[in-house]
Amino acid sequence: MVNSGRTAERIYEGAKRAEKIVSEHAYRTPVEYSDALSEMTGGRIFLKLENLQKTGSFKIRGALYKISRVKDDVQGVVTASAGNHAQGVAFASSIFGIPCAVVMPESASITKVESTKKYGAEVILHGRVYDDAEKRAVEISKRNGLAMIHPFDDFDIISGQGTIALEISNQIEDIDEVIVPVGGGGLISGIAGVIKTLNPDIRVVGVEPENSPKFTASLEAGRITNVEIRPTIADGLVTKKPGRTTYEIVRALVDTVITVNEDEIARAIHFLLENEKVLAEGAGAVGVAALLGKKLDANGKNVAVIVSGGNIDLTAIYRLIIRALANSGRLAVIEGYVPDMPGNLSDITGTIAEYRGNIIDVIHQREDLNAPAWHTALRIIFEIQSGEMVARILDDLKSKGYSFRKI
Repeated sequence: MVNSGRTAERIYEGAKRAEKIVSEHAYRTPVEYSDALSEMTGGRIFLKLENLQKTGSFKIRGALYKISRVKDDVQGVVTASAGNHAQGVAFASSIFGIPCAVVMPESASITKVESTKKYGAEVILHGRVYDDAEKRAVEISKRNGLAMIHPFDDFDIISGQGTIALEISNQIEDIDEVIVPVGGGGLISGIAGVIKTLNPDIRVVGVEPENSPKFTASLEAGRITNVEIRPTIADGLVTKKPGRTTYEIVRALVDTVITVNEDEIARAIHFLLENEKVLAEGAGAVGVAALLGKKLDANGKNVAVIVSGGNIDLTAIYRLIIRALANSGRLAVIEGYVPDMPGNLSDITGTIAEYRGNIIDVIHQREDLNAPAWHTALRIIFEIQSGEMVARILDDLKSKGYSFRKI
């Protein structure tokens, strides 16, 4: 069991040392007040935009500090990462002029793989999830004599991430709560150490995906626990278990860890785009997801939410927006069997247009064996103002003799 006070002070001291290196090579990212989230929650919600950081995430902070500490004693470095830490280490290595190898899971997004290569790192794809990649990175470290730069279970990395909290303390007055995405725990450990040193009364809340609830499960069990991982939009937060160091720090310094589901994360990404003009990846949006999902009570509080990264694969954005629109009732799919006669399709689409529905796709399935004689199966996908409008459209179509149901 760690000494919480001494551990927090040690992280704070490390963050103060890291601040000089980080400020030389990374951005002091902005904090933006969110009118929309504040109105919805009754609190004063501030977004710390680490998605605008160099390399697109906070990970550069810990990487810069760690590599600055080892650069004169190693012939090169190796790390494992799902993407953001990979880019941070690659960038930091290029700054300090040392060779870098990165092992990434085969499931890593193409965007993150290519970005890591552009910073000059050798990229090796191995395994299904981060934990598999980490094992290979350790093997390479031992075989080739390279320093292993762990993405989260390292005090220098943790201290580097803690520089975010130093910035927040100067950007927001009278903070009551800080909401932090949780992957392996390096970010929240650094932030909690600094925050609790500055003011032990400030709550630190971690948020992780339901599909990778390693801290939730471990804290409930009272020990580090492996969890079964399912696919998640928040791929940057996926590990099977917490780090040994980060688990102890989180247990000692973090007030609570909660989970959010995939629909909540998708909604948060869409919300940030639509309302804040902020592009966040799934891992970066989980704090906002917790607020939108009413998992936390922010009423009357000054709350800082860490938007930890923006490295989302562009090919995924359309699917996420569609999912969020569907869940909010602003995207509808209806289907039914329609007499296969001239004019019917025009009549149906015209009815949707009367309610300002914007048709995205129309799918005919004449080969549907369940269709009545001389009928065709018809599926229509359209954007609409609200779910209430969809109900009115279905009623209107029914009055005209068309039987549709909402999918």
